Amino acid sequence: MHCGPPDMVCETKIVAAEDHEALPGAQKDALLAAAGAMWPPLPAAPGPAAAPAALGGAGGADPPEGRGVYIREFRAAEQEAARRIFYDGIMERIPNTAFRGLRQHPRAQLLYALLAALCFALTRSLLLTCLVPAGLLALRYYYSRKVVLAYLDCALHTDMADIEQYYMKPPGSCFWVAVLDGNVVGIVAARAHAADNTVELLRMSVDSRFRGRGIAKALGRKVLEFALAHHYSAVVLGTTAVKAAAHKLYESLGFRHMGSSDRHVMPGMTLSLAERLFFQVRYHRYRLQLREE
Repeated sequence: MHCGPPDMVCETKIVAAEDHEALPGAQKDALLAAAGAMWPPLPAAPGPAAAPAALGGAGGADPPEGRGVYIREFRAAEQEAARRIFYDGIMERIPNTAFRGLRQHPRAQLLYALLAALCFALTRSLLLTCLVPAGLLALRYYYSRKVVLAYLDCALHTDMADIEQYYMKPPGSCFWVAVLDGNVVGIVAARAHAADNTVELLRMSVDSRFRGRGIAKALGRKVLEFALAHHYSAVVLGTTAVKAAAHKLYESLGFRHMGSSDRHVMPGMTLSLAERLFFQVRYHRYRLQLREE
C-alpha cells in the first residue's frame, strides 16, 4: 500500500517568502510581538495563575506543576505519548465520518433514500424497509473503520514511527508537544518541503480529556509564530474534519475558508465501488495571509 502525505487530522502548507533563514534576534522578537498582537492571549484556565510563558517556549525545562499548559519541542522519551494522542484522535474520525459526515453529502442521502424506497417497492414490508437505513449506516461504519485503520497503519509506520528522525533532525521541520502537569496532552508538527519552499503543518491533536482549554489554539499559534519568525508569507490549511468546532478553531486563528472538494483521496482508500458508496470525506482548504508577497 502506498502511504502518501498524511492529511486527515490537519494538513497545512506555509508558503515561504524569499528569505527563509533564521532571523536576527531583534527582528525575530519584533515578529513574535506582532504575532502576539495578531492573536491575543488565551483566557487562563481555572485554578492557579499561569506563568506568562505558559503557552509558549521552545526547548527548556517545564514549568512547575499548576502553572498551566506549556508548549515546547518534542523529546524522544515522549514518542509513545505522542503516538497515543495521534491514534486516539484519528480513531474518533470513524463514527464522525460514518454518521455525522453523512450530512455533508446530500447525494449519498438521496441514494440511500432511493434504496429504502426500492426495498419497499419490491417487498411491501415496512419492517424490511425500516432495516435498510440501519444496514446502510452499518456499512458506512465498516468502510469508515476500514479506511481509517489503513490510514493509521501508514502513519504509524512512517513519520509517527520515529518522530525524532522525521521532524526533529531535518532542517525546517519541528514537532511540538503541549505539556500539562508533566503530561503530554497535545501535539503538532511542521515539516519543510524544499522543492516548493513550503512548510506543512500536520498531526495536530489534543487529548480528549483536556479539550476546551485553548490547547489546540495554542498549538496552532505556535506554528503561526514559527511561520512569522522564518518569513513565510501565508499559511494554507487543509482538513477533512467533520466537527464544526475544528473549523471554528481555524477561523478564530484568522484563517479564511478557500473552498472544499468531495474528491479528495486519503491514504488507505482503494476507490472501490463499495467504498465510494459508503465512505465519503469532504476536504476543506483554509488560508491565512501573513504578509503581502
